[in-house]
Amino acid sequence: MRFMLKSKIHRARITESNLNYEGSISIDTALMEKADLVPYEMVHVYNISNGERFSTYVIPGKKGEIGLNGAAARKGMKGDLVIITAYTLMAEEEIKGHRPKLVFVDENNAIVRVED
Repeated sequence: MRFMLKSKIHRARITESNLNYEGSISIDTALMEKADLVPYEMVHVYNISNGERFSTYVIPGKKGEIGLNGAAARKGMKGDLVIITAYTLMAEEEIKGHRPKLVFVDENNAIVRVED
């Protein structure tokens, strides 16, 4: 078994940080759908702007929203660019044809293109 990239939202922009929330990352529901993410799924977040890397879980957000909540709010600020990834465990025989879902967004977190 190997951990493989399942999906990625590339260069999304943080729209808000809410330190007084219990924790997670809020992601636009359209982005969640295109990236094959479900509520409470674990994701890894890589902050391009400051180098921070952390894991958290997804909650549905409003259109265009990428919000850091709770402790994650300390890992980035409004305007930072992030890469959001999810991984899956696959058997060797599943890997050969595997292609992750890659979601590319513009400066407003609107979907520009999807590759899979």
